[in-house]
Amino acid sequence: MELLVASAIGVLTAGGLYLVLRLRTFPVILGMSLLTYAVNVFLFASGRLTIGAAPILRDGVTTYTDPLPQALVLTAIVISFGMTAVVVMIGLGAFLGSDDDHVDDQPQTDVTNSEEGA
Repeated sequence: MELLVASAIGVLTAGGLYLVLRLRTFPVILGMSLLTYAVNVFLFASGRLTIGAAPILRDGVTTYTDPLPQALVLTAIVISFGMTAVVVMIGLGAFLGSDDDHVDDQPQTDVTNSEEGA
């Protein structure tokens, strides 16, 4: 079970890093989402992987799971959703402003205006 979860975290991280290094806006947004999913799974797995265990101590329960990573993941999901919405709006604004979605797009200068002024 731990090997499966660790492999999933590694694949999500590798895919996220690959997509973040692309030159288009949409793959960068998807890569950031994959990286947040990897961090969420890592935080969730840090609270011990126990199946069917209660998160609250009760009488007669010998094994329980830690509720703190669950709370951290819930908070991280809300924050990542908000940040994804902000990044999508920034990317959409950049696309509508320049009709291109390159991340490192440089503004082009008009050659005819610079030659006439010289």
